[in-house]
Amino acid sequence: MTSVAKGLEGVVASTSSISSIIDGELAYRGINIDELAEHSNFEEVVYLLWHGTLPRADALEDLKNELNQVSSVHQAILEMMRLSPKDVHPMALLRTAVSALALFDPEAQDMSDEANLRKATRLVAKMPTLVAAWARMRAGQEPLEPKPGKSIASNFLYMLNGEDPDPVAVEALDKALVLHADHELNASTFAARVTVGTLSDMYSGVTSAMGALKGPLHGGANEAVMAMLEEIGSLDKVDAYIQEKLTKKERIMGFGHRVYKNGDPRAKHLRLMSEKLTKIVGEPKWYEMSVKIEKIVTETKGLKPNVDFYSASVYHSLGIPRDLFTPIFAMSRMAGWTAHILEQYADNRLIRPRAEYVGPVGVRYVPLAERG
Repeated sequence: MTSVAKGLEGVVASTSSISSIIDGELAYRGINIDELAEHSNFEEVVYLLWHGTLPRADALEDLKNELNQVSSVHQAILEMMRLSPKDVHPMALLRTAVSALALFDPEAQDMSDEANLRKATRLVAKMPTLVAAWARMRAGQEPLEPKPGKSIASNFLYMLNGEDPDPVAVEALDKALVLHADHELNASTFAARVTVGTLSDMYSGVTSAMGALKGPLHGGANEAVMAMLEEIGSLDKVDAYIQEKLTKKERIMGFGHRVYKNGDPRAKHLRLMSEKLTKIVGEPKWYEMSVKIEKIVTETKGLKPNVDFYSASVYHSLGIPRDLFTPIFAMSRMAGWTAHILEQYADNRLIRPRAEYVGPVGVRYVPLAERG
């Protein structure tokens, strides 16, 4: 009998040409994440993930214009959001809102390649609008329309805060979006591919993905990291707090990764951004605390920070509420999810693994009157 790989660890379940993790290095379409983080931008990465190559200048401009033109959200969806409880977790609200986008998309059931690419464009464009709209609505403010000619990162910060963002903030968010855009066959991406493997529509696929991302072992980890930093409160309390966690064998969020054994290559970029941004906003303690925690955990447990650890202090420094960290992850990962959905459709086979049965066998049915 085939041995069971719990959590499918080490199981190769699909082929893909979108992103890879080879010898601890992450690449999108063969381009190392370090090069993309340093030189690219989110819109260019979206094109790369969807089409397999970097865009020429005219193609990139066309994509930016297309994203801008379809970034508004139907008023009926905004009204549904207004009627929702204001204390729900944003990922629960957004999971529903993203699913509802299909109701107002005349191409929702059109499975042609052209229609699916247009749907992918709408999903990437509308996700920042939804996240910012919910942030403002629950604060009693009216949502803002995205500005023409602005990047996704710039427009999101504008729609969130109601003012034109600082260029440093735009650069930081854009880099974070690049770093989070795809990550091989992670849990949410696998969920999306399983769903569309039945030939369900793209909106069903990304809704499945959002449900998977909501969990604290996936997208919710950066939110948990910021909660930990706020609970600690100051640099002088780090040692006692972390040592107590270690003594109790409690999980310290933001460390370790099932795929990376020698450290997450994305973490160093977010570490640098954290150092820069926390100084700019006058709260360097968040970075200093993070560095101290990293030192203790690495020396004691041999675990290195993953992408979630420093992204927490980056998003906090951008003025983003803690419970919006995972929705921002979803804003970025929508590019990867849709790329994988397009790839699944192109060479589809129903994903239907088996399970090893470990329950009782040979049990006879006992009539109701004879049961003790």
